[in-house]
Amino acid sequence: MKLLDRLQRRFGRFAVPHVTEGLIVCQVLTFFFYQNKPAFLNGIALMPARVLQGEAWRLVTFLCEPPTTNLIFALFFWYLFYLMGTTLESTWGTFHYNAYLLVGWAATVSASFLQPDAFASAGFLQGSVFLAFAYLYPDFQLMLFLILPVKVKWLALLQWVVYLSLMIFGDTMTQLLTAASVCNFVLFFWYDIYLRMKTGRRRMAQQAEKIRTANTPRHTCVVCGVTNLSDPKMSFRYCSKCLGAPCYCAAHIHAHEHVTEDGNSEATA
Repeated sequence: MKLLDRLQRRFGRFAVPHVTEGLIVCQVLTFFFYQNKPAFLNGIALMPARVLQGEAWRLVTFLCEPPTTNLIFALFFWYLFYLMGTTLESTWGTFHYNAYLLVGWAATVSASFLQPDAFASAGFLQGSVFLAFAYLYPDFQLMLFLILPVKVKWLALLQWVVYLSLMIFGDTMTQLLTAASVCNFVLFFWYDIYLRMKTGRRRMAQQAEKIRTANTPRHTCVVCGVTNLSDPKMSFRYCSKCLGAPCYCAAHIHAHEHVTEDGNSEATA
């Protein structure tokens, strides 16, 4: 992305490294605060109506909400988020990764203000990290439940299906957050997806032409119609004495009448 490259040259020194680890630490601390005081989450969750009343910290603190209140699932989520987030930062560079998260955060916050009296979750934003990782490393294999090996591209496909169902059947806030969560993915990957689709169409056209060529006979006897496809063992010859040098099979190359330019025919010798 040329724009991102220009921004990096100008603002790259402000990039914040290890954002993934920082978010995980904040979520772990919030998880334990919640165990002692469940109402704590209500004080940090993003509700635009409360932000407009002066509780501006919610614009940031909602990122510290744990993904779930179940410790086992939370640990699994943090492991995946760490693995994928740090990999993206290593692949893209710190500034690029910061920009990806920042766009997702801005889209999530903006969408939430369309439903100011509802709570907004950061879960969809973190889901966009998974989508980016799956797009870049589709064959990466995860061990679900430490037993079942699954390539991450199939899990990403499942997530897209879930997102589609949420867009159709979810409530308004869910629909808004779902749409917002894919904004950064689309913005960062649309051109690459376009190029892949273009290359895929070209490859499909080449394959179709290859199949068509393979099904088209190279040699066809003008007398009996036998081809190299209908009789692969047949040998064919072209008569240079005939007008247009037509093709004949072995049975007719010496047993046909030559066709000349004046329309006359003469028997083969």
